[in-house]
Amino acid sequence: MASGQTSAERMPGIPADSLSEAQAAAAETFRAERGVPVFGPFVPLLRSPELMQCASRMGLYLRYGSALPLRISEFTILIVARDWSQPVEWSIHLPIALKAGVAPETAQALSEGRRPDTMSADEALAYAFSTELMRNRAVSEATYASVVARFGEQGAVDLTGLNGYYALLAMTMNVARTALPEGEAAPLPPLVG
Repeated sequence: MASGQTSAERMPGIPADSLSEAQAAAAETFRAERGVPVFGPFVPLLRSPELMQCASRMGLYLRYGSALPLRISEFTILIVARDWSQPVEWSIHLPIALKAGVAPETAQALSEGRRPDTMSADEALAYAFSTELMRNRAVSEATYASVVARFGEQGAVDLTGLNGYYALLAMTMNVARTALPEGEAAPLPPLVG
């Protein structure tokens, strides 16, 4: 559970026979678009079927259609998951990030709340952009210019979108106290101070 979560899951899966018509339609659309049933952050989001569908489509774009390489997208998702202490998000995206080329020691440093010293140049740009955005609620001229020079204006917008979208999912799961799959250990150590 995320930091501060000590109680049971607030919004577990809704039994199929208890879904409203709108929820059932949204769940079916989700399955058709993604090839899997509603999972993770989409379980609590199903309480707002239209929001869930919009969020799902945005996620599909940000993961598979954005101007950023998959490695940078997944690395950014790990940054956001760590910032929000969101274990489900981390658990889902860590294997994808590693497969996409994020070094294990880079991911380990993020999990411990440290700035990784093993980042590639592109990862360092994404890290600077994301951490400035989260901490300062803005991005410096130098960081913005570097991101635009490397990924273009669309890349800067998509990087902003990744931060915002995965923060939305993390917040949703933190509010809902979304549980890790049964038997899975908490993948994020608590941050101290």
